[in-house]
Amino acid sequence: MIIWINGTINSGKTTISKLLACKISNTAHIEVDKLREFIEFMPLSDEVIEISLENAVSVARNFIAKDFNVIISYPLSMNNYDKIIEELVTLDDKIIFITLSPRIEAVLENRGSRELNTWETERIKHHYSTGLNTPKFPSIIIDNSDQTPEETVAEILKHL
Repeated sequence: MIIWINGTINSGKTTISKLLACKISNTAHIEVDKLREFIEFMPLSDEVIEISLENAVSVARNFIAKDFNVIISYPLSMNNYDKIIEELVTLDDKIIFITLSPRIEAVLENRGSRELNTWETERIKHHYSTGLNTPKFPSIIIDNSDQTPEETVAEILKHL
C-alpha cells in the first residue's frame, strides 16, 4: 500500500506520516523534502521538485518490492499527481491520497514547535490560492484544524 500525505507547509504532513507509520506495520515514511536536502546544492525550483518526486517514487518502488508499505509526504499539484500516477500505476499496490486541509488561519499560525518564516507564510497563501488544499485529483480531504495528530491518524486509519 502507498499512502501519499498531501498538504501545504505546516499542515501536519510529517507529524501525521510518522505517527501513521508507527500504526501500520512494515511501513516506511519517505519525506520528499529530506531527499532534496540530501543533495545540498539543489535549491528549490520546479526542476528540483520534479527530480525529488522521481527520487521518492524510486525509493517507494524499492520498499514496495521488499513488501513494505510506504507513506510519502509532500505537497502535490495536479501536474505532479499525473506524473506520480503514471510512475506508480504499474505497481499492484493500492495507492491512497490523503490531503490535510486545515483552515488557512490555523495553518498560518505556528503549530507545534514550528516557527514559520516569511517565505513559508507566502508559500502557504500561494498553496491555498491555487487549491492545493482541495485538489482536483482523488483524495480524502481532512480538515485537521481542531484535531490532535492522533485524532487525524485515527481518521485516516478508518479510510484504510
